[in-house]
This record gives sequence, structure tokens and C-alpha cells, in this order.
Amino acid sequence: MLIISQLHTHRLFPPLILSVIRSHAFRKNVTFAVSVYSFHHFHNSRQTNPPSLGYLLQECRTLDQLKRIHGLAIQKGLDLHASVYSKIIGFCCTNDFGDMNYARDLFVKILEPSVYLWNIMIKGYSRINCPEDAASLYVEMLRKDVKPDTYTFPFLLKGFDEGIPFECGKGIHAHICKFGFDLNEYVQHSLIHMYCVYGQVDMARRAFDMNAKTDVAMWNLMVSGYNRRKQFEKSMKLFNVMEEKEIFPNSVSLVSVLSACSELKDLDAGKRIHQYVKDGKVKSNLILNNALINMYANCGEMEASLGVFSSMQDRDVISWTTIIKGCVNSGQVDQARRYFDQMPHRDSVSWTALLDGYLKVNRFKDVLLLFREMQTANVRPDAFTTVSILTACAHLGALELGEWLRVYIDKYNIKDDICVGNALIDMYLKCGEVDKALRKFANMPRRDKFTWTAVIVGLAANGHGKKALNMFSEMLDAQETPDEVTYVGVLSACTHAGMVNEGRNYFASMATHHEIEPNIVHYGCLVDLLGRSGNLKEAYNVIKNMPMKPNTIVWGTLLGACRLHKDVEMAETAAAQLLLLEPENEAVYVHLCNIYATCKKWESLQALRKIVMERGIKKTPGCSLMEVNGVVHEFVAGDHTHPQSEEMFLQLEEMNEILKLAGYVPDNLELMLGIG
Repeated sequence: MLIISQLHTHRLFPPLILSVIRSHAFRKNVTFAVSVYSFHHFHNSRQTNPPSLGYLLQECRTLDQLKRIHGLAIQKGLDLHASVYSKIIGFCCTNDFGDMNYARDLFVKILEPSVYLWNIMIKGYSRINCPEDAASLYVEMLRKDVKPDTYTFPFLLKGFDEGIPFECGKGIHAHICKFGFDLNEYVQHSLIHMYCVYGQVDMARRAFDMNAKTDVAMWNLMVSGYNRRKQFEKSMKLFNVMEEKEIFPNSVSLVSVLSACSELKDLDAGKRIHQYVKDGKVKSNLILNNALINMYANCGEMEASLGVFSSMQDRDVISWTTIIKGCVNSGQVDQARRYFDQMPHRDSVSWTALLDGYLKVNRFKDVLLLFREMQTANVRPDAFTTVSILTACAHLGALELGEWLRVYIDKYNIKDDICVGNALIDMYLKCGEVDKALRKFANMPRRDKFTWTAVIVGLAANGHGKKALNMFSEMLDAQETPDEVTYVGVLSACTHAGMVNEGRNYFASMATHHEIEPNIVHYGCLVDLLGRSGNLKEAYNVIKNMPMKPNTIVWGTLLGACRLHKDVEMAETAAAQLLLLEPENEAVYVHLCNIYATCKKWESLQALRKIVMERGIKKTPGCSLMEVNGVVHEFVAGDHTHPQSEEMFLQLEEMNEILKLAGYVPDNLELMLGIG
């Protein structure tokens, strides 16, 4: 441009203005550069009708440009009227790159700001999520005897969140009534929004019922408010009323109602909502399609969910992740993996969705393998991912990786919330690191019932029965209510500590003290407690008098106790019941054979071995896991496929020789005479 090319020789431009024009011209902000040229040239030559400063401000695209123009105007000695201040303040309050501190500095220089300026400032603070500043400004406005108008309250209430005391919100409602805006549609919108944010949906509904309710946005606010409080039945009822009153829904309405259908698993209602899209009454969009995918998946209709997904021209990470979660929830983890592999872009949520899928089907090694892929892809895990990995480490006994994750959490400031803390405690206890688990427990700023339960169950599993029961007493002292799982830990602790009478009392107190009806797991714990202590007949009577049908675990527990106390008659009774439930359960034959061998019932042993041979029953090989350098290795009895199996078996032979030299004599009776 001619103007730009002549900058170097133009004597009218001082260095400051020249730098402004050149910098913005070279950044291709040509309109802005030309405007600065015109502004300076006309004011310098004292011509009449120069370009207005307001027009120049309209051309600003950054805060830097705004400040430069403001500086030029001051340099020219222009009298900045309130209208110009209003434009500068408006720019700061309404643009994403605005500066509220800059706006405030200008605002305080205006002697009598209009209600418009007060509103703009309030809107600015609400926009940047500073509702306290917006509320303070409103109070200051009233002190200066400036009355609010119809825009003041919507701007003010829009920024309210749970950080502002609810009483403040109620006070604003009183002011709305005082100034006569309680029937204004836009003000009522903001009131409904405010009450929904605070979870006061009944008060929101009262404000809603006072309105003519012809605006679909008002209905959307109310439906969304019910969803926020998980009152999904009310969301559906309100939508039905909306249809009856012929208030035509938009895409926002359908997304909210589909969310309620998803939570209620109301497939029929979901299909009716989908019909709006199929009939072309509501135009489909990405968010609406994602809501449909989620609804069908949560209702167990994966075919329909995949149908919507396949028909989408545009998909985002949420679309792919929703499909993966749907496959996971329907038990199709391998299909979830196929969709995961097809994703063009993955975030931590999509990785966590598949990790959780592997967890649900107990494929813990796959969890760790996928986590290594996640690290290779340079995706940083969040708190949810960390919980999933720690859970897998707990089940595999992968202490080394669990410790690495703990260091990772500290290094990258991952939110160490109560869920992460609970997962760490559970991992340490399942890996036998009781002291580390207790240190973590002691340092947690907040605990819930899951924290206490993890420690109680973990201490019991590690043989610290009395410590577990002491922890249970502390839990009750802390006024934390135990649940069913807590009592499993308590009963297990009594078993490990040999505290039979205490176990009976705790079992009886579940229903009387905490209204927890014992389930089959609790009865199994009681049978284990009585059986280990030698009270086999009492254990048998507990099984016979259970309010539910005993399962294989309960009978198996009794069979194990019979083996411990060499009670052949009771063992045969338990085995017979087990085989009625699972005729092909090889573990029953193994236990019974070993009991016969231990009690030297040779004829019974031979007869049972003959049945085993005839039926071709084989024992499932034993399996063990070991973590080396963060990698979990699986070993199966009799398996020589491991690449280092030769060295490992040589090492085992050396260990056997050392044990023999130390005087160890193994009890081979069961191995020689049983089938185990």
C-alpha cells in the first residue's frame, strides 16, 4: 500500500505512531494500520471531520491495539468523553482478550457512570467467573443511588455459582421483586438458572410456574435443572407437559431429555425423542448425535447406538469414547478395542474408558499393556486413569509399577483426591505393604467409608485381625457408617484372629446396629470363621438355615474346613452338595482326594480316583504372577514356554538343594496319593 510504503519518509509521524502503524501493517492488520494513519494525520493537520475514536476502537482486535489507541488519544490531548470510555470499557468487558483491571481503572475515573456502564462492568466480571466482584459492584451501584434496569439482574445472576452463599442469591431475588422485574422474562430466566445452580429446583420451579412459559429456552433450563439434581423422572414429566402445550423442542431440549432417558434406561422414550430427528423436525448435530449414541448404549441397544455412530458425517473424541464405553458396558471389550484403534485422536478419557473395560472383565495384564501404549503415545494420565492403573497393580501385585505411579502423581501434580488415595491404600495392602498403606491413610486430609473399608479389609487379608477390628472401632468413633463390604472385612478379621465369639456378635449386629441384612458373602465369612475354629456342625447348621440358597463358595468353604480338621463325613456331605451345583468342578475331587489321603481312607481314595479317571477330570494347572522391572510375568505349572524357563528351573533345583540342606522335609502325602 502507498501509505505503508511511504512510512519511512513521512515526517509527520513521530517514532511512537510510526512503530504502531508498521507493527500492525506487517502483521497484516492493514485496516487497523490505515485507521491509525488516518487518525493521526487528520488530527495533526487539524482538519474538521477526522475519523472518530469510536470507529477506531471498533477496529481493535487485541488488548495491545486498544491500549495503543488509548495512548495515542491521550498523547493528542483529546478530551475523552464518557462515550469513548464506554467503548473502551465495553471492549475490555466483552472480549475474551479483555482486561477487567484496565476496565476498572477507567470506570472509577467516570464521575457519574450510567446504569449501562454499571451493567457492562457487572457483565464483565460474570463473564470471567468472578461473581463476588460482580455482586460487590452491584452493592456499590445501589449505594450511589443508581437503580438497576432489566439488564442488571441477568448479567449479575449469570455468573453466580456455588461459591456465592445461597442467601446472597435469595437477596437478589428480593431486589428483583422490589424493583418490579419479577415478571420480566429475561430476569426470570436468570432466576431459574441461579436456583438450578444451587440445586434448589423446587424454588426454580416456582419461578418457572410464574412465567407464561412460551419460550423453549425456559423449559430447557428447567429440564436441565432437574437433570443436575438427578431427578430424571421429573425431567421426563416436564418434557411431556412441554409437548402437550405444543412448545416445540429444539436440539438443546432433546439433548437434556435424552440424558434423562439414558439414566432411566427408558428406551421407548428415547426412541420417541429420536423420532424428532428422523422426521426432520429437529436438525441433527454433533452433540445431539452423541446424546443418542449414549442413550442407546446405556439402554443396552448397541446395534442402534452403532447405527447412529455409523451415520454421522462428523465425529469428535466424545463420539468415539461414547461408543467405546457402550461396548465396554455391554461386555464387548474386544470390539471396544477395535473402535479405539480406529480413533483419529485420543484423549485421556478415551484411554481410561478402554482401561476400565479391561478392568471390568479382570484382564489386568491388558490394563498394564494398554497403559504402556498410552505412555508411548505421550498422553498424560489424569486422576481417573491413575485409579484404573493402581487397581490393576493391586490385583496383579505389581508393587514396583504402583510405586512409580505414586511418584508420578507427586511429580506432575495429579489431583491426589480421595479416590486416588483409596486406590493407593488398596494397592499397598494387596501387595503386602501394610506400613505404607497405614502411612497413606494417616496422611489423607479426608476419608470416606471406602477409605476405612479398604484398610479394614486389607489388614484382615494380611493377617492383622486385631488391628482391623481396632480400625473398625475408630471408623465408628469417626461417625462413618459401615457398609456390606466393611463387614466382610470385619468378619474376615475375626477369622484370622480366631475371635469366634466376637465374629458371632459382629454378624448379629449388622442388622440391629446398621440395618444391613447379611448377604451370602457374609454367611460365607461366618461359615469360614466357624469352620476354621473347628465348629463344623455349627457351620453346617448356618448353611442349612441360610435365608438364601447356598452357593459353591459357601459349600467350598466348609469343605476346606473339613480338610483342615480331617472330618471325612462332613467333607463328603459338602462335596456332594458342591457336585450337585457343579458336577464338573475338578477342585471338589482334588479336595476330597486329599482329605481321603490325609485320613488314610485308601479304599475311598481309590474309588474316587477311579471316578476321576473315568470322567477324564483334570486339575486346572496352578498359576502365579511375578513383577520384574515393572513387567508382570505369568507362570503356569508345567509350562516351559517362557524364553528363560531353562534358567528358572535350574534355579529352582538349586533352591530345593538349599532347602534340603537346611533340613526341610516336604509333606508329599497329598501330592502322591491325591490328584492335586
